[in-house]
Amino acid sequence: MLYEEKIIETIPVGPLGLIPLKSCAELGRKVDEYLVAWRKERESEHKSTIAFAGYQRDSYIVKANTPRFGSGEGKGMLEESVRGDDLYIMVDVCNYNLTYSLCGMTNHMSPDDHFQDLKRVIAAAAGKARRINVIMPFLYESRQHKRSSRESLDCALALEELVRMGVENIITFDAHDPRVQNAIPLKGFETVQPIYQFIKHLLKHETELQIDSDHMMVISPDEGGMNRAVYFANVLGLDMGMFYKRRDYTRIVNGRNPIVAHEFLGSEVAGKDVLIIDDMISSGESMLDVAKELKKRKARKVFICATFGLFTNGLAKFDEYYDNGLIDRILTTNLVYQTPELLARPYYIDVDMSKYIALIIDNLNHDASLSELLNPTKRINRCLDAYRNR
Repeated sequence: MLYEEKIIETIPVGPLGLIPLKSCAELGRKVDEYLVAWRKERESEHKSTIAFAGYQRDSYIVKANTPRFGSGEGKGMLEESVRGDDLYIMVDVCNYNLTYSLCGMTNHMSPDDHFQDLKRVIAAAAGKARRINVIMPFLYESRQHKRSSRESLDCALALEELVRMGVENIITFDAHDPRVQNAIPLKGFETVQPIYQFIKHLLKHETELQIDSDHMMVISPDEGGMNRAVYFANVLGLDMGMFYKRRDYTRIVNGRNPIVAHEFLGSEVAGKDVLIIDDMISSGESMLDVAKELKKRKARKVFICATFGLFTNGLAKFDEYYDNGLIDRILTTNLVYQTPELLARPYYIDVDMSKYIALIIDNLNHDASLSELLNPTKRINRCLDAYRNR
């Protein structure tokens, strides 16, 4: 059944309001287009009642600004009323492309700046909205999710701060450690896996794959991503392997113990297409080392799938590995900022997540269950059947 044909079973929590901050402007525009199209097509005998006031609009985007003073200080401003609205605020804390003026100098916005702007917009709503929900694809400070010495617990503190400001639901994608939700056990927290979207886009671009355990394999680049790789392997019916990082704990380089070698645990990969699954590509060193090790073991094709492509050290190394035949495709989502250079690379596949976010928003606005969206097994099986039949 097409989503626009879905039968309305509950009234909305309130009129839908979408606030994509500057960091998420393009993604927010795409999400808005899906919501507008669905709600224009959807039929219900109740749509003319007062409970559905404002249900169909030309756009659900509420205009908001986060201007800066010359000193670098800022404020949040809403240009429209949000009284009684069910608000969804979207922010990409990794968008380093945005800048602001600080005493005549140009500063690139950091994750801290984006998080402050998010709080400013929440504060500008000033308790007038019916409900406030935050869609933060890359969870702010999620890499600092546990304490191993005298360290701050930044992610937990950020979640607690949002809840104290009145946020009811926080939607994130592929959280580095989902257990961080223990910091806010009485509020809504969902970490969404984009596995279906990865599979759909890979099969769209690679037309000659044989998806069975004799020809494909799923690889986790480290022990931290085991659960992600296990699920991926199970829904595809493939075997799984894992690399673990052997580190030199006698030295610290750039704030961490350097990796000495990547050791492999798993069955034979010779002649197989392999999918390396992880939550993010930061500098990409680990991913590229794993790809090289797999090619040494005679893997046929190497596909890298990561929810967030940060590419903090640039693309030169990835270009080199592609030219040398060590990697075949890289798939990352548009949940974080993508440079024009990345989008132009011949090996890169852009995984669009706007429709999925629109589905989540539409369900939450109706207080409907997200279970079917969060468990995409049926959709994955349909996609695989169509691919095999084709």
